Amino acid sequence: MIAMKYFGVLDYIFMAIYVLVLVGLGFYLRRLASRSLDNYIVGGRNLPWWAMGVSGMANFFDLTGTAVIVSFLFLLGPQGLFIEFRGGAVLVLVFMMLWTGKWHRRSGCLTGAEWNIFRFGDGWGGRFAQQMSVFATVITTIGMLAYLIVGAGSFLSMFLPYTPMQCSIVLLILATLYNMVSGFYGVVITDMFQVSIIMAAVIYMTVKAFMTVGSSAEVSAIAMQVTQNPDWISALPKWCAHMPKGYEVYKHLTLFMSFYLVRTIFGGMGTGADPRYFGARNDRECGLLSLLWTSLMAFRWPLMIGVAVLGLYTVHELCPDASALTRAGELVHAQYPDVSKPEWGALVAGLSNTPEQYSSGLIAGLKTTLGADQWMEKMQMLSYEGTVNPEKILPAVLLLGVAKGMRGILVIALIAAALSTFGSTVNLATGMLVNDFYKKWIRPKASTRELIFASWAGVVVLVVCGTLFSVTLKSINDVWGWLMMGLGAAFLVPSFLRLYWWRFNGGGCAIGSIVGLIAALVQRVVAPNLNEIYQFIFTLGIGLAGSIAGTLLTSPTDPEVLNFFYMKTRPFGVWGHLKNSLPEDERKKMTAEHVYDLVSTPFALLWQTCLFLAPMMFVIHNWPGFAWTLGLCIFGWVGLYFFWYRKLPAANFYKD
Repeated sequence: MIAMKYFGVLDYIFMAIYVLVLVGLGFYLRRLASRSLDNYIVGGRNLPWWAMGVSGMANFFDLTGTAVIVSFLFLLGPQGLFIEFRGGAVLVLVFMMLWTGKWHRRSGCLTGAEWNIFRFGDGWGGRFAQQMSVFATVITTIGMLAYLIVGAGSFLSMFLPYTPMQCSIVLLILATLYNMVSGFYGVVITDMFQVSIIMAAVIYMTVKAFMTVGSSAEVSAIAMQVTQNPDWISALPKWCAHMPKGYEVYKHLTLFMSFYLVRTIFGGMGTGADPRYFGARNDRECGLLSLLWTSLMAFRWPLMIGVAVLGLYTVHELCPDASALTRAGELVHAQYPDVSKPEWGALVAGLSNTPEQYSSGLIAGLKTTLGADQWMEKMQMLSYEGTVNPEKILPAVLLLGVAKGMRGILVIALIAAALSTFGSTVNLATGMLVNDFYKKWIRPKASTRELIFASWAGVVVLVVCGTLFSVTLKSINDVWGWLMMGLGAAFLVPSFLRLYWWRFNGGGCAIGSIVGLIAALVQRVVAPNLNEIYQFIFTLGIGLAGSIAGTLLTSPTDPEVLNFFYMKTRPFGVWGHLKNSLPEDERKKMTAEHVYDLVSTPFALLWQTCLFLAPMMFVIHNWPGFAWTLGLCIFGWVGLYFFWYRKLPAANFYKD
């Protein structure tokens, strides 16, 4: 069996302990989570900020995203970070840390959908916006689950004698069971356990990669041979970067980086409706949990560049003749001319794991082309285009570059990352489904027990829909790009305007969300291969038109509702007539808060970007690059410290 080939007894012991602890924690926390809907959705607003900060890190440290980012780091070196300005670099944390997190906390709401009633009132507009928020979150969650399913399946099928979908289903069953019973308590507490495993993986892979690299010149030469990228060790984005077949669209790296940065700034300014902020006890804790969240995310990047470096060495040793993969791809395509890109992963996994079920002539040809020694491992790395599949670098490194025993721990760490992301994503959506749809419209007087059971049903429905959607996807980068630039753009305008424009109302929010969502789905069906920039422009343009038209064609928000929202939230933007109604001392205090938040933004963006770049420079021995990025990181932190951290209140800026 292939599993016995790659895992030893110690690996299986570690895996068994992990599963037992995870399931045990889930059932232990069941009683706490079941006390009330508040407990199930936001942990009763009684969890410490540092626990939620650690949980946030585990949420964003997902397996599939890690594989995507590793693929770009493998191709581009540290410059791969700039592609992930679209989402993987989590620059939205800057805005959640500085102001959007505390703005949402001040509402006292349980969910982002309920927040729409707080913002627009309990009339038709607010209710419409509330239900659109539920629907949008459900659609986004289904997309995220599909993304997680494809990534986890691709990863696990390298180790187990099953197809990617079969591997994903086993993982989903485990994740679904423990998330159903433990709610947000389970998300946070199990994240604490899982982060300890993840940190062990970070330390091991970072040290191993650092010791493997002889010098920056050595890794640069190997990268040139494997990826044909002459600037692999540089941290400066190039206007025209070398990209292989299937990734040519990203060759104008600086253009994409700039576009992604603008998208992230506007998207980040509309974020903050996260259970961690609704569950925070005060404004200060919103900032502190975000600061810890961001700082812990820095550990992800030395791990990923370490995997990318080891991937270069692995491919260099395993496939010194890149043309062999091209010929192997031609053999497979000749035998299966109608195979589609979404079907490619299952076909390659089958050829590698169960070759006896396929044509003996094809298998003989693949062995001859790839070499009888390790031909199965080489097949697993074969992309649809006949090149090294960058999305397979992560499992390939674990498979070929890590000894048994440690391999099990690393696999568990990445599975833990996948389960953490699954838990947070599903908890957010089920919270809205139960609190803002089932309880509000179907069973207003439902007991806590009934609402908990309804949340369990919601988890099952979301997982089934995500699984069905996943079978249509070509690759994890394909769906990640659409989630960030297509579907994400559908809700960007309403999310932004609701915080910064007083005239924006429930009708504009709902209509803008509907037409933006329809545009994103139509684009996905009609033009799935559309460039990400055009996806964003198309969906955003339609969403903007729908939001403005919906706002101007419907009545303004009730002045009393609007004033109540403004007095509790204290946002900046186009709120002039409401701000002018405040006493002068209140206006000065609020202006000072806003000025410090805004002035801190460029320092925070610089600090976070260099916080991620500096350890990557260290791992690849690029000492001049490390010195520059570390210096800029310190400069960014000094500005952030003086303009933001020192200004944090003991609890709240204003009385609740």
